[in-house]
Amino acid sequence: MRAVLRSAIGPAIHAAFTTLLLFSSQSLAIEPGEYKLLESKPRPGDHFTQGLYFDGERWLESSGLYGRSWLAEYTDPGANPVRRKWLAGNRFAEGLAVLGDRLYLLTYRAGEAQVYNRSNFSLENVLSYQGEGWGLTSDGRQLIMSNGSDTLTFRDPDTFEVIRRLPVTGGGERWSHLNELEYVHGLIWANIWKDPRIIAIDPDNGEVKGILNLEKLQQDSLQGRRHVDAVANGIAWDRARNGLWVTGKYWPKLYLIRPDGLGF
Repeated sequence: MRAVLRSAIGPAIHAAFTTLLLFSSQSLAIEPGEYKLLESKPRPGDHFTQGLYFDGERWLESSGLYGRSWLAEYTDPGANPVRRKWLAGNRFAEGLAVLGDRLYLLTYRAGEAQVYNRSNFSLENVLSYQGEGWGLTSDGRQLIMSNGSDTLTFRDPDTFEVIRRLPVTGGGERWSHLNELEYVHGLIWANIWKDPRIIAIDPDNGEVKGILNLEKLQQDSLQGRRHVDAVANGIAWDRARNGLWVTGKYWPKLYLIRPDGLGF
């Protein structure tokens, strides 16, 4: 009887200890970190920004809404685009990522990842997925996608099949509404829908390693204007200047910031 009791108590204690560790990890709050503002650039304030990418010379951006969705390339965000691709009226553009010579564009509820030639925007393929598409980035080998939940998926760039799922935890909060993504210095940076903060996520275990609050930039860009959709959205790495370009939907400015720490 005692042997049976001991064998039952052992797993119970282990499970309780594991739960306590998980709770402790999630309960350790992270205060927003500091960052330096390096530069700001004006741009049109009518972009419903979904995805943002910068290769050091040219910008790629996707803008959403049904009947108004497009993919564009710029040399100057404040000038007319070098090229623009309008999506069908029943397609809502979401996040984008570049991997090699291909550009991947998500759609909100159509279950399509549209694959374009990076140099001329010709459509090369359409890959399927289940559920909603929000944000997309790449670690150089795989694509990493958000769908508005607390879980990221790593996907095969040829088939878009899920390779693994990554729940995001820690930082003293339960995370959800993960949106636009950018992979920088071994971390996944993520916007949070309707939240001025961006978070840095460890791609190995999903732990939140840092938080930045962009509320002051949001106030500066909007200048007191209020719009329910004018939320922080858009992160692009500037490799040469070692900073992050950030913006938002309907923000008439882009900001280059350099976080303190976290590889910068």
